[in-house]
Amino acid sequence: MRNNKNSWANKIPGWVWVIISFLAAMLVWYILSVLPKTDRAFPFAPVTIEGLLTMVDRGVFWTDLSSSLISVISGFALGFVIALPVAILMAWYLPVRNIINPWIQFIRNIPPLAYVPLIVICAGVGRPAQVTTITIACFLTMCVTIYQGVINIDETLIKAARVLGAKDRDIFVRVVAPATLPFIMTAIRLGASVALTTLIAAESTGAIAGLGMRIRALNNTFDSAPMLAYVIIIGIIGILIEKIIRFLEKKLTGWQETIN
Repeated sequence: MRNNKNSWANKIPGWVWVIISFLAAMLVWYILSVLPKTDRAFPFAPVTIEGLLTMVDRGVFWTDLSSSLISVISGFALGFVIALPVAILMAWYLPVRNIINPWIQFIRNIPPLAYVPLIVICAGVGRPAQVTTITIACFLTMCVTIYQGVINIDETLIKAARVLGAKDRDIFVRVVAPATLPFIMTAIRLGASVALTTLIAAESTGAIAGLGMRIRALNNTFDSAPMLAYVIIIGIIGILIEKIIRFLEKKLTGWQETIN
């Protein structure tokens, strides 16, 4: 349903809504920090920032951040590189779809934590297992999204191209790729989110550094202030990635009509 452009909400600038949203979140955070049942888990901003500065002083924060970013970016990139051709082949050729699609649907319903031990047995502990876990999770999400984009292309466009003498390569370059681009960008956005949400599971594979590893380590000592700070850092990274992808999406698919 479209928003009424003459409503009072639409007359308020976007930056004002950002401030209101931030203040509302800070209020909820403060309430959680003073309630007896939640005060230990949600220390207020000054205490949380102090906990983060403590991790910086110990010299572990930047190591954790860089280690996680390497795993996330590597796993995401590999997942996308594998998902793109597999999704196109599934949509283009029925035998490929019938063989691969059931297994993708099967595996995507299994939480990453369930198959992490098997990955560790195969790849060993450390970075290879982390990247493999994130790659699998990203691949499953992006492959399904891109596949849906290709399979839902208007068949009339493809038939018209064939009538004009276009071969499969020409159809893919001139028809399929432009029509699928919005779905590919959506897949990239979802894949980036999955890469971050899989980070905790990925870094349970014997990581010696990383945001997820540190959160688990801090949980063992109930040191909630730096643990909450690390959780917030992951959220901030996710927002930054989302903004970058949306900017690229707007530039690449500006021709697409959107509903505000």
